[in-house]
Amino acid sequence: MKTFLNTILGILIGMLLAGAVWISARQPKGDGVPLRPPPEPAPVSVHITGSVVSPGVYDLPQGSRVVDAINAAGGFLPIADQEQINLAAILEDGSKININKRAAYSSSGGGSDRVNLNTATLEELDSLPGIGPSTAQAIIDHRRQFGNFQRPDELTDVSGIGPSTYDRIKDLITVE
Repeated sequence: MKTFLNTILGILIGMLLAGAVWISARQPKGDGVPLRPPPEPAPVSVHITGSVVSPGVYDLPQGSRVVDAINAAGGFLPIADQEQINLAAILEDGSKININKRAAYSSSGGGSDRVNLNTATLEELDSLPGIGPSTAQAIIDHRRQFGNFQRPDELTDVSGIGPSTYDRIKDLITVE
């Protein structure tokens, strides 16, 4: 009988210890702490000037590169000296990027920032936004057939060039 009582007592002590462990190990009651997402980094503002389609100040995400700023400004103009700029450089807030002209378009070479419709090569015409090789060839063919352009807006007489294309390049061309 004594062994039976010792067995029952051992079971009760084991259950008491198991209950104490269970109570101390369970999750505390109460509300969890809500976690907020990390704050968004502030954009960087850069001023891009020179031989780009739309110079100005642009806000770009943190970690953007010079190529992103140029794309935001509409891309390079045909006269841009792309070799002198590091497109992979990371932008710094408040910085200014100036895209210089190629030497052939510098002020000593006539001072024009624009592509001359009457003298431009196929490659120069092809570098205009919205003008591909076939349209560039159509401009040259039109020039040979009808003579030099007298006004830039006569470019819309060329097959494949509509008002929207002309509006996109009108500040990039000349007939002088």
